[in-house]
Amino acid sequence: MIKAALVQHQHRASAQATWEALARACRQAADADCQLLLLQELHNGDYFCQREDCARFEAAEPVPGPTTERLGALAAELRLVIVGSVFERRGAGVYHNTAVVLDADGRLAGVYRKMHIPDDPGFYEKFYFTPGDLGFEPVETAVGRLGVLVCWDQWFPEAARLMALAGAELLLYPTAIGWDPCDDAEEQARQLDAWMTVQRGHAIANGLPLLACNRVGFEPTPDAPSGSPEAGIQFWGNSFICGPQGEILARAPADAEDLLIAEIDLRRSEQVRRIWPFLRDRRIDAYADLSKRWRD
Repeated sequence: MIKAALVQHQHRASAQATWEALARACRQAADADCQLLLLQELHNGDYFCQREDCARFEAAEPVPGPTTERLGALAAELRLVIVGSVFERRGAGVYHNTAVVLDADGRLAGVYRKMHIPDDPGFYEKFYFTPGDLGFEPVETAVGRLGVLVCWDQWFPEAARLMALAGAELLLYPTAIGWDPCDDAEEQARQLDAWMTVQRGHAIANGLPLLACNRVGFEPTPDAPSGSPEAGIQFWGNSFICGPQGEILARAPADAEDLLIAEIDLRRSEQVRRIWPFLRDRRIDAYADLSKRWRD
């Protein structure tokens, strides 16, 4: 049994204010005897991918670097495994959206570079991020083997399955997703329901607990034309933790910050996989066409 926490928060005006809020949440999680803490995607600042702006590359940093050093020191102090997010500068012109895992002793246990990169209105990530090249490899930590993926990866069942096949004991998704405020209430409800459903499906199909930590609050599009206050993203929160049958263990609100905490029994994965042996019954001899873009 492990106790896990997710930090769902709004963007703050300064990097220092953001860091102070994150550090407070980490300490609150440790005070609640949590052993694992997941932060949201690109938690150090605003979601800058709403616009293509070369000046934003100045915020990128190496890994290891300032963020991993600060998170590592906090992890060691609190004896807490922390999964964070970094806009990684790998080299001149090569940048990644990278999840970092700091073990309970403060060391950098592993990294995952986001594999699936979106390019949609308000989410112009292909301008900023090179697709990951580290594959789908779990990270060994004091609380178990973590299958860390990032945001857009959460829509692809192949990513979750490959993490499961490599021995992941938990699936974790730092996330930044929200609504276009121009969408009506019915469309917003459909999008949110789809987002939760597909991830709960990954948990069920692989017999694994899953943690998804999302941003919350409205972030306006930089340099939006005057007279269009709706321009921006309303991040929909709803961070959640579910078990290996997709059962919701904890869920955050859509419109407020939250430190979400739940206990996860890792032994249940073995029990669930015995009664629902999806991995046993996979027809791996018949799936070769999955490596094709399309079956013509």
